[in-house]
Amino acid sequence: MSFSRRNFIIATGVVAASSTVLTACGGGKDGGSKNSAPKVTGSKTINIPVGTKADSTGPAPEVKGAVTGGTVYGLDQFDMDHMDPAQIYVSTEGAITVPIMRGLTGYKIDDKGNTTLVGDAATDAGTTKDGGKTWSFTIKEGLKWEDGSDVTMDDVRHTFERIYASFITEGPRYVQDWLLGGDKYKGPFEGKHLDAIEIDGRTVTFRLNEAHGDFNFTVAMRGYSLVPKKHDTKEKYDKRPFSCGPYKIGARSIGKSMTYVRNEHWDPKTDPIRNAYPDKFQFGFTYELLASTDRYIADRGNDQYAISIFNEVASERVAQVLTNAELKKRVLTQVDTVTYYWPINTTRIKDVKVRQAINWAWPHQQLQTIKGGAAVTEIATTILSPVTPGYEKFDLYGTTKKPAGDPEKAKALLKEAGKLGQKLVIAYQSSDNMVKQAVAIKNALEAAGFQVVNKQLDKSTFYTAIGKIDNGYDMFSAGWSPDWPAGYSVFYPCWSGKNIGDGRSNYAQLNDPSVNKAIDAAAKIADAEEAKKAWGAIDRQIMELAPAVPDYHSIRNWMHGSKIGNVVYDAGNTCVALCKLYAMK
Repeated sequence: MSFSRRNFIIATGVVAASSTVLTACGGGKDGGSKNSAPKVTGSKTINIPVGTKADSTGPAPEVKGAVTGGTVYGLDQFDMDHMDPAQIYVSTEGAITVPIMRGLTGYKIDDKGNTTLVGDAATDAGTTKDGGKTWSFTIKEGLKWEDGSDVTMDDVRHTFERIYASFITEGPRYVQDWLLGGDKYKGPFEGKHLDAIEIDGRTVTFRLNEAHGDFNFTVAMRGYSLVPKKHDTKEKYDKRPFSCGPYKIGARSIGKSMTYVRNEHWDPKTDPIRNAYPDKFQFGFTYELLASTDRYIADRGNDQYAISIFNEVASERVAQVLTNAELKKRVLTQVDTVTYYWPINTTRIKDVKVRQAINWAWPHQQLQTIKGGAAVTEIATTILSPVTPGYEKFDLYGTTKKPAGDPEKAKALLKEAGKLGQKLVIAYQSSDNMVKQAVAIKNALEAAGFQVVNKQLDKSTFYTAIGKIDNGYDMFSAGWSPDWPAGYSVFYPCWSGKNIGDGRSNYAQLNDPSVNKAIDAAAKIADAEEAKKAWGAIDRQIMELAPAVPDYHSIRNWMHGSKIGNVVYDAGNTCVALCKLYAMK
């Protein structure tokens, strides 16, 4: 991935919350088209509606032919940096915690792969009577924690009050910023409640400082999954969260492995989202892409029962796997909503001409080849993905005509700025493939007149490192999929000057008054078509300031063992749906 910082799908207009759109391609066991790779540009869209109260009632739809029992093994290259839900803002962390964490709302997948927003711990997907300024959710009966104790309304209140605690630094900030009085609240650990959260029987009501018609999508994020008040160990909770899902943590060796075993206190009748076919999940976190791909190709022993959350088909094996009919049957191919990009730290690289020079010099074509070619990536020139409503096609830096980069144009801009020899400290994740990319980037930028210093960072803690204000880097790899269906969830978290701070996702630390004003204005547009135009214009407005280099839009290719059944895509969490698969007998 690099990896996508968050997951979802964009629709337009903050007020319209009845449905959204997701662009998808491929899927199923044959990985989509048998004859050619899917394209990001031009992919079809499917509807993701808000479900009814009936849709929110468990149990989850049974998977045809599924059997219960066995162990599913995971082959991935790094452990999770965070497992406290309030700290989770990376899609891999969100994906791996679906079996153990439940939120007020979540995403239900039917037998055709369609996705619906439903009530998870709540009886429905939430109600609002004033256009989105007040939201209420009623909690289901029969929800229990892994020790057999009831999920209480105190737990629900505590979940949303603890997100204000000082030790919560990495997760999403929407609810914190939206609740009335949240700007002054310091969390529940001093014995004070937030008045904007009201409890009446089994109903919780949230009072917001302005209307957000998509609040029910927002609370489906893993960052707002439930946490038990009694078992909240504060900072330590990040290493050992408590489960109210079908599985619980049985064992964990940080950086090496983690095992899920059944949670005997989970009642499937309360859960419309999760099936629980395997007896156990045993995740390993020490496998580079090439190693996991070769194990999938060999398909021996326990690897026949293996799946990956992060690891896709290694670039060195893409051609071999995707042109072999038998191997391709074991690949889930999916066009993603993510755009991967390289933010440029605008507090360190202040001259727009220098940032534009980086864009002109960027070796898009070389990087695409290193990543595996057009079967896995589409070169990007914009922040929004082509599959996202509001996308506007433009190319400000000559990428289409010169995908290998234009060092002469870049060098000319550096001369104009008086910055020939500009030093760039570039951070990247410590994987084999990223090392190759870093070399290509260094060579291209130095040919354009820059002096480049590459810094390799640990994969597991990469986003924590680059999320610090004073991180010491001029550029670093990142990626973003919309958090929920609204353009706001791309441009506010990543490009608004209001979202600069440690643990925030405005990695470029862009604080441009005109951009800030445009984002705030677009967020208030109720008409969907007008909102599309606004978000597309903001994309261009930002790229004129060159605070990042758009790198690529992703086409995912996840391989798995031959004895894993029903490998399908979870659109809500942009990942393999762990709670829909099973181990074959």
